Amino acid sequence: MLDAWRLAVGTLTALRVGHPSRVDRRTAGGAMLLAPLAVVPLGVLVGLIGWAGRELELAPLAVAFVAVGALAMGSRALHLDGLSDVADALTVSYDRERSLDVMKGGTSGPAGSAALVLVLGLQVAALASVLSTPRGPVVAAVLVCVSRATLTVTCARGVPAARDGGLAASYVGTVAPVAVVATWVAAAAVTYGVLDWAGHDWWHGPLVAAAGLAVGTALTLRCVRRLGGVTGDVFGAAIEVTLATLLLGAS
Repeated sequence: MLDAWRLAVGTLTALRVGHPSRVDRRTAGGAMLLAPLAVVPLGVLVGLIGWAGRELELAPLAVAFVAVGALAMGSRALHLDGLSDVADALTVSYDRERSLDVMKGGTSGPAGSAALVLVLGLQVAALASVLSTPRGPVVAAVLVCVSRATLTVTCARGVPAARDGGLAASYVGTVAPVAVVATWVAAAAVTYGVLDWAGHDWWHGPLVAAAGLAVGTALTLRCVRRLGGVTGDVFGAAIEVTLATLLLGAS
């Protein structure tokens, strides 16, 4: 469990942690299950920025920009890089190998740039709305953590890797279906709890969690169909679109 925790924190955040003593498929699967907990420091950071902005009576939109930027830096901006690469790969060609080559290239093309603007814009606008409510900073912090539950879908058994090697090869197929279901049941319960506490209707939390799961799953299935599987970039893209969906739902 300690190795899985170190792997999750080291992979998903810029925090310094000790190296896992062993990295195998069991450890990788455990890391993906621990992903929502591993990013608690990033969630707390977003919440603190939101709280400070409110106490200083700053414009919610400006505070949201700062919070999203801090979140990106806290994950080394790797998820955003993945979002850009996936958008380019899915639009450049219907040839699988050509798409994978574009994804591996790492440069941001027209579709990647547009995806970054759209998804980040959606995150910032939705987060500004969430932070303008009395309990918004806590809601935002929780949703940052919940968004990482989408990694259980990208790493579920039956989801193949798009190519040999790379980050994804160590993680794909490591999460059992029952663990995926359990993780998202827990995610729905946590989302229900925080949104109910914030004054939303009882059904709002489960609906927001379901929307996040649906969007992350849809992106994963699309990548499997077009690319033959998932890559590390797909992991990052799934996190970003899931977070945008959760924030939008909570707004």
